[in-house]
Amino acid sequence: MVNTILKRKIEQHPNPRIAVIGGGSWATALVKIITDNGLRVRWWMRSQESINYIERYGHNGKYLSSVQLNLKKCKLSNNLKRVIRTSDIVVVAVPSAFVKSVFDGFSARIIRGRTIVSSIKGMIPEDNYIMADYFVNEFGVKLADYLVVGGPCHAEEVAQEKLSYLTVGGSTKVRAEKLASLLKNRYVRTKVSTDVAGIEYAEVLKNIVAIASGICRGCGFGDNFQAVLISNAIREIEHFVDVVDPKERNINDSVYLGDLLVTSYSQFSRNRTFGNMIGKGYSVKSAQLEMQMVAEGYYAVKCLHDLNQAKYKVDMPITTAVYNILYEKYAPMLEMRLLSEKLN
Repeated sequence: MVNTILKRKIEQHPNPRIAVIGGGSWATALVKIITDNGLRVRWWMRSQESINYIERYGHNGKYLSSVQLNLKKCKLSNNLKRVIRTSDIVVVAVPSAFVKSVFDGFSARIIRGRTIVSSIKGMIPEDNYIMADYFVNEFGVKLADYLVVGGPCHAEEVAQEKLSYLTVGGSTKVRAEKLASLLKNRYVRTKVSTDVAGIEYAEVLKNIVAIASGICRGCGFGDNFQAVLISNAIREIEHFVDVVDPKERNINDSVYLGDLLVTSYSQFSRNRTFGNMIGKGYSVKSAQLEMQMVAEGYYAVKCLHDLNQAKYKVDMPITTAVYNILYEKYAPMLEMRLLSEKLN
């Protein structure tokens, strides 16, 4: 009965209580979008030092520091259980590699009945879960209570209020439409989809492809080869998601192809930057240390490679090439040349 009342509140109330979990650039961008829309947000981040800084200066000193935040609409806390208990919609925006540590020790009772929204474009290392699988399997979250937010949308362009696009995916269309309406404003356009698994796997794969794109650039390949790489990549993505979750979808929609393009080409793409450094000869560790930010594709490629090898057996030459370079320590130039023979 309590869960039913909570669901009705989320779907019918014009201003449900929203929480954002995470302290990085995308979490900061989401807080900006929500508060710019006149909504209040409960914002969790682990570091009390970061909370103190934001409360004093009105901006996140580590990420998107140019964004002046509306602290009248924003309540910060490092007490995650309290933040979730006092929220109807919980938007999770932490790197996938840290999700388990953030929710360590949580009981399903705390999360149950709330709308859980993933804006994470990665997989849980070792478990090889997309976020939907993680919250469903570990906490018993019903798919009807789960939403995913896809791009194409870089946090840096949200900070500059450049026109951006978000797709909200959910098995319950009315819930997806509600969140889409809460995120829409003069610089963010929104649409909805029912393809939760397809969106999540496509997001994982586009980060892997962006690393491949960066590696090619770092190795000295030109725009012609990059165009062939990306055109082959969208087919690789389509083939995989059609095997994992067969359903009607248009792979040319912005949430698939658009997100792939912006992540593969944008100056703001962490995965492309990471790949570029690898292509220029950096080790994985040195590239990670210099970036000081998480490239989701690094963890994702091992998850996806292992999952595919164990279960789906899809031919994925681009994913395999990136895996070989990052985890098997194959020479980037040689592996890219071998890959070029498989593309058309």
